[in-house]
Amino acid sequence: MAGWLWLRCLLGPNLHRVHRPPEQPRPEGRAGRRGWDYQPRSLERHTDSILGWALALWSLSYYSSPLILCYLYRKGYICSSKLVPLSQYVGTALVCLLGVACLRGWGRWRNSEYLQFITILEETRKNRTPSNKRKLASYDFDFSHWPADFSWKEVSNPKLSKAGVSLLKPEPKHRGATDSLLSSVRTLPCHVISYLIAHSFGRRMLYPGSVGLLQKAMRPMLLQGQARLIEEYYGQRNKLVACDGNEIDSMFVDRRGDRGPNGKTLVICCEGNAGFYEVGCMNTPLDGGYSVLGWNHPGFAGSTGVPFPQNEANAMDVVIQFAVHKLGFQMSDIVVYAWSIGGFTASWAVMSYPEIQAVVLDASFDDLLPLALKVMPDSWSEYQGPVLLIRRTKDEIITTISIPSRVHLLILSPVCLRYPKVMTEDSVRAVRQWLSAGSQVEEGFVYSSYEVDGDWCLSVLQSYQAEGETPFPWSVGKHSRGRSGYSARKYMRNFETTHCTPLPIAEFHTPWKL
Repeated sequence: MAGWLWLRCLLGPNLHRVHRPPEQPRPEGRAGRRGWDYQPRSLERHTDSILGWALALWSLSYYSSPLILCYLYRKGYICSSKLVPLSQYVGTALVCLLGVACLRGWGRWRNSEYLQFITILEETRKNRTPSNKRKLASYDFDFSHWPADFSWKEVSNPKLSKAGVSLLKPEPKHRGATDSLLSSVRTLPCHVISYLIAHSFGRRMLYPGSVGLLQKAMRPMLLQGQARLIEEYYGQRNKLVACDGNEIDSMFVDRRGDRGPNGKTLVICCEGNAGFYEVGCMNTPLDGGYSVLGWNHPGFAGSTGVPFPQNEANAMDVVIQFAVHKLGFQMSDIVVYAWSIGGFTASWAVMSYPEIQAVVLDASFDDLLPLALKVMPDSWSEYQGPVLLIRRTKDEIITTISIPSRVHLLILSPVCLRYPKVMTEDSVRAVRQWLSAGSQVEEGFVYSSYEVDGDWCLSVLQSYQAEGETPFPWSVGKHSRGRSGYSARKYMRNFETTHCTPLPIAEFHTPWKL
């Protein structure tokens, strides 16, 4: 029995924190909030530090391997006479690291707190009762060892294909086999280079949050944010298995039992390219009393995989399925809130699930709009619900001044598709002029110069709705003026701040709806 426990401690995960349940009294000597950081003993602490540095060196060597290999090749080290002694050094180092790992297991075995945790973890793996899962939820440990809470296999999803959920519109094919073959041969080098760039430094530049060294540097902040969500908001951490096998780290805060009016609405948060739910945009709807479901991109923190577009869509799909089939929310109760690059998965969500109540896009990435536009035009035409676009006027990341700006295209897209009769060439020109205003005063001047009567516009739209012409596009606008500015103003709000400033709850509004 002792040998089995030592082996479990040797192979077990790192334990970071213990979350005390509300009904459990605080142990003597423990101060502060409802939880406490796990305190390893001296042997475990030192051996874990050695293994951590070894992992960091391996990660650094992996990312710099092309430069290292070029250097070794130029120095003539890549030959049998040089590689044999090098392999001996590597083998010796691995044996030493194995000994260090065994000592760490011994240190864990001598710690009663870790023994209690590893016993609960093994019991939960064998018998996943609600009682065991509640006990396990009191511990914060390496998420790779966390048992799965929900899988896409548990529901019947007709949207699935061999590659995963449906994502992008297929590219148009060339006419004729000969032209197609010649085009493929001509573009083959470009495709090869694009693949190498996307699967090497390109993905890490686009999604810096997936880089292991950055995650290691942010780990204390992430652990603190996660402890806050669990201990102050009674958050529930869950592992969701997507259709591609990636494990998605998610956090759910249930407010349905509160007296506030927003608790029955679930806000699903989609983070940016360096954002994590532990310290990301979950805080905004939480301050508003909403039920909130946050999740990390594939490859971010506890989530596995890499954040390629298909994997992103697969992750978003399992999050929505979890919200509906496991948490018990209706599609009409769900609002999708996306910040920065999270607008891509949010757009995919409303395209695939048009029954969603509303979508809020905050500081969406204009540089990725060519990719998103493969999804967005269809999503705006299929999605009939309310839409709100938040433009940050001091955004240092996204271009908002150039004309025509990609952000302007993003804002104009739903208005043009929903009110095609209103959005004539003159109307589009007027909306662009309003969008290009440099201040609120200038915006108001442009708006008033077109003599927009908001009450009259609202009454006309309400009359069209009363006539039963609910599905977009509407034919309103044949003999009216000024309605384009009114419509665009209802779909967009300005927030005078930079890209990474957290959105205060005063600026978080459910989108306008007739």
